[in-house]
Amino acid sequence: MSGLVPYLFFPGTAAEALTFYQGVFGGELQLFTYEQFGRTDGPGDAIAHGALNGAVQVFASDAAGDEDAVHIVGAMFSLLGTADAETLQQWFAALGEGGTITDGLQKRPWGDYDGQVTDRYGIRWLIGYQES
Repeated sequence: MSGLVPYLFFPGTAAEALTFYQGVFGGELQLFTYEQFGRTDGPGDAIAHGALNGAVQVFASDAAGDEDAVHIVGAMFSLLGTADAETLQQWFAALGEGGTITDGLQKRPWGDYDGQVTDRYGIRWLIGYQES
């Protein structure tokens, strides 16, 4: 592991969300069902653990009956300078598909580029880079 990795609990959409994130960020996706993990606190085909490993790392599962699904308030995931400018621009556009661009990716008065987008799953991202 390289550091802090978000672990998100989705309301039955973990496989869909992680597949979407794989399409955005690339990487290797692993999905394991409740049945595979021997869990009986949800549908057998629900995701008990999913992992996207690559340039961006995300873990997720489907929330069990007594767990809250993700609803992040007052926070966002920052991908500032985590890839080259072209890649970050592509990620921003892809995350915005079906989501909401809160603050367009643009050059700021201090010379750097950044923007904020909330994806179709309600996850808010800050993406930016310094001009080379």
